[in-house]
Amino acid sequence: MVWLILLCLLLLFILVLVIRALRLKPEKVEEIEAKPEVFDHDKAVADLQQLIRCKTVSHGDPTLDDEHEFEKLISLLPELFPQVHRTCTFLMPGPRSLVFHWKGKTSEKPAVLMAHFDVVPVDEKGWDRDPFGAEIIDDVMWGRGTLDTKSTFLGVLEAADNLIGQGYVPARDLYLCFSGTEEVNGDGAPAIVRWLKQNGIHPDFILDEGGAIVENVFPGVKEPAAVVGIAEKGTMAVRLSVPTGGGHASTPPKLSSIGRLAKAVRKVEDHPFPAHLSDAAHATFRGMASHASFGFRILFANLWCFRPLLYRICSISGGELNALVRTTVAFTQMQGSDAFNVMPPCPSIVCNVRVNCGETTETVLARLRDVISDDKIQIDMLYGRNPSETSSTEGEPWQRLVRAVHAEYPGTMVTPYLMLASSDAWNYCAVSDHVFRLSPMPMSKRERGMIHGNNEQIPLSSIHSVVSFYMRLMRMC
Repeated sequence: MVWLILLCLLLLFILVLVIRALRLKPEKVEEIEAKPEVFDHDKAVADLQQLIRCKTVSHGDPTLDDEHEFEKLISLLPELFPQVHRTCTFLMPGPRSLVFHWKGKTSEKPAVLMAHFDVVPVDEKGWDRDPFGAEIIDDVMWGRGTLDTKSTFLGVLEAADNLIGQGYVPARDLYLCFSGTEEVNGDGAPAIVRWLKQNGIHPDFILDEGGAIVENVFPGVKEPAAVVGIAEKGTMAVRLSVPTGGGHASTPPKLSSIGRLAKAVRKVEDHPFPAHLSDAAHATFRGMASHASFGFRILFANLWCFRPLLYRICSISGGELNALVRTTVAFTQMQGSDAFNVMPPCPSIVCNVRVNCGETTETVLARLRDVISDDKIQIDMLYGRNPSETSSTEGEPWQRLVRAVHAEYPGTMVTPYLMLASSDAWNYCAVSDHVFRLSPMPMSKRERGMIHGNNEQIPLSSIHSVVSFYMRLMRMC
């Protein structure tokens, strides 16, 4: 009798799992018959080349920045986008803060389209082509910023310039907002947000860089997906140091200061932060699950039961999947002695921490101190900001973005996403509940790996698609 009861309970359990998986279906997508957007493809490519050739590199040390290159780019804009400058009100709330106000038929529920025009430094020895040459080889443009993110900077302005030339007037006010300090978390975007607040402007829709059109990123999902960031993790720079005063290397202590740091690094890496499925990450998995194979749908639809298994899969997979469910720590910089025969007076190692939603910079520091458990190691936060707020995917603002993606990329699913990197969009959560993050172009794993790396490049077809996407989106604003 007992075994029969257990068998019935098991069958009932399996039935519940299967029913929940069957109920997890993709939302019905309205078919959109979209005509091709009309614009000069060659001009868009040529304009991006001119933007790439401006060496707008942001450094951690601002004295290394070449302000003439930033001024050069800004001075190019009236020439490249004359309709925008003729029609839109232009202002600069900060030195590298650009705002174009395109007046619509109403000022109610305005929209903001964002990008940044600064780039990270390059190691030219690691490049096969001039990183600022914007060379085109086999229909691919090479250059720092082609993906991150002068392509979207170009896309927004090129789209607006063409629509203005066609006589289009947006239904709502549009603000085209650009920062030249994103790569160093500078004051470019905060200055614009302060200006929006001062003028009582509360956008109903904001789009910045973020996810992309990707394939084969999530287990069991084969179709292309537009992953749209609805939140982003926090970011920190934390320094571990051992102030000892140094000494002669001929008489080292039993445990050197560098050895002490090495033990601390090992402890941190051997004891990763606990997994936690935030609302944004849960939306990511749920959105993907509805398009996954049935086995993965059973897993994702029944996280009340299989959450530990999901965490285990993410941990084993590493990379993007693991980063979706936990705070990550990456050790990136080290400093020791200036001489080979001198014990370092204060060796240090710096790590980049990406803070999961639900945690704060304070809780991260507390855990690091607890895990390292060494009073001789000094732990200091050099920089830090908490995770962003999570934007809503309910209502018209989200649907507007979904329609624009389907119009430009038919057959592409759209899903919310927890953005793992940081962006200027973090600042805009102070003025809007609908802050989305999408770089609207197909991006392979190889291409994503070029961001901040060597040989960054973009297919010319992606340049065309970005401009076309923003034209479609602006028609919906």
